[in-house]
Amino acid sequence: MYVQYVTGFVVASILAFVFWRRRSGNSGRQHSDPIRRRSGEEARGSDGEAGQLDVIIVGAGVVGSALAYALGKDGRRVHLIERDLSEPDRIVGELLQPGGYLKLVELGLGDCVQEIDAQHVFGYALFKDGKDTKVSYPLEKYHVDVAGRSFHHGRFIQRLRKKASSLPNVQMEQGTVTALIEDHGTVRGVRYKSKNGDELKVHAPLTVVCDGCFSNLRRSLCNPKVDVPSCFVGLVLENCKLPYPNHGHVILADPSPILFYPISGNEVRCLVDIPGQKVPSIANGEMARYLSSIVAPQGGIPFTVLTPHLLYYQIPSQLHEAFLSAVNKGNVKMMPNRSMPANPQPTPGAVLLGDAFNMRHPLTGGGMTVALSDTAVLVNLLKPLRDLSDASSLCKYLESFYTLRKPVASTINTLAGALYKVFCTSPDLAMKEMQQACFDYLSLGGVFSSGPIALLSGLNPRPLSLVLHFFAVAIYGVGRLLMPFPSPRRLWIGARIISGAANIIFPIIKAEGVRQMFFPKTVSAYYRNPPDS
Repeated sequence: MYVQYVTGFVVASILAFVFWRRRSGNSGRQHSDPIRRRSGEEARGSDGEAGQLDVIIVGAGVVGSALAYALGKDGRRVHLIERDLSEPDRIVGELLQPGGYLKLVELGLGDCVQEIDAQHVFGYALFKDGKDTKVSYPLEKYHVDVAGRSFHHGRFIQRLRKKASSLPNVQMEQGTVTALIEDHGTVRGVRYKSKNGDELKVHAPLTVVCDGCFSNLRRSLCNPKVDVPSCFVGLVLENCKLPYPNHGHVILADPSPILFYPISGNEVRCLVDIPGQKVPSIANGEMARYLSSIVAPQGGIPFTVLTPHLLYYQIPSQLHEAFLSAVNKGNVKMMPNRSMPANPQPTPGAVLLGDAFNMRHPLTGGGMTVALSDTAVLVNLLKPLRDLSDASSLCKYLESFYTLRKPVASTINTLAGALYKVFCTSPDLAMKEMQQACFDYLSLGGVFSSGPIALLSGLNPRPLSLVLHFFAVAIYGVGRLLMPFPSPRRLWIGARIISGAANIIFPIIKAEGVRQMFFPKTVSAYYRNPPDS
């Protein structure tokens, strides 16, 4: 009997010891998992040492907030630093294309366009010399909720920020980042000034810089070549109806395009493009005089010198009164339109995103679509990685980002630059014919309108399709010019149309990168595998 008790005690002790070891081992593995979601206090990291955080994000705009939420949802510990967390008031970043909306949904942020009085957008209406045509997004194959969205920019940003900060492992802080912390060419974190004026440092294996078009950090991470082709002057028209409800309106005006689109149930945004960097002064009333006398003159504009009795308004007559009323109220804002091709310098420990990295003319409203697409690409690249601490290997792996982003980014960038040049009034007869050809081509309907609008909307990001449509417009313009009887003068103008089209699009393609744009699979970085796979 005594032997049985001793034997039972020994067996029970061994089993208890084995069970304790297994529990202890599991607990250790849980604490060593680098992507396990932690509590709010753990995610913040009281001393800012490396290992307390996974990612620092500079800037809580569209990209920063969306990225913080997506990475936080994947279990990353994120510190998001934004210069000003109050609701921004901007006149751009108000139109999200259907392709951008799909990326928003992919990132788990589709509900951020709810509760902000966002308006559905189903396409565009084009106006030229008193004529108009409607071009609808090809949405037949998509869910009924898929469409463009237009809204107040600030409301959308605050929704994104609220969603990101709802995660316990995402810390959002107001502060101004003054510099990147570098160690032998590797970015280890940032220096920033807190809301209270304290000079602080924070470290993480990866720093994502997305501090917008005025970025003061981009020069450390890229070779910026910023161009300012024009400025937008913004107005809000109240209690008026657009000629085509739930559509963006593009007016091919003189000297450059004018845009109208809804931003709430009773407000319409108007953006007047003024070429160059010198614009009439808002303070001394020059801008108001320009808008009322040049953009919307009281008596209208003659169709031609030979028909002064036939008048048309540059802007649709339904909007004329509301436009002048907005001008008289004086709430006019101005924003330079910047264009900057992506020219990255891969740097260990850091990535550049958003307008700090790549900009295009906002005529086509493609900025947020590119930004959200880039965010989704980066999130998917980081998803399989358990450890971000090997900065050199991570940097080499993330070189694939610059190739994988190209289909969407290069298509929208090229289209924005090309359309702006075509839509601006030119004294060159060949360019006038090109503009008219573009309007008539889109008016044909069918594939002639659905093809280009699918490119613009981000639903069909194919650079080759873009080039084919662009030259199809040019050839269409030559054909209509030569009919019914070609002449030497018309042949010469036709040749200049083709030449002008080439001079518009090829420099943009060159800046985007021919190989990455059309032959991405020939780039070695396209096939990079995760460093720990």
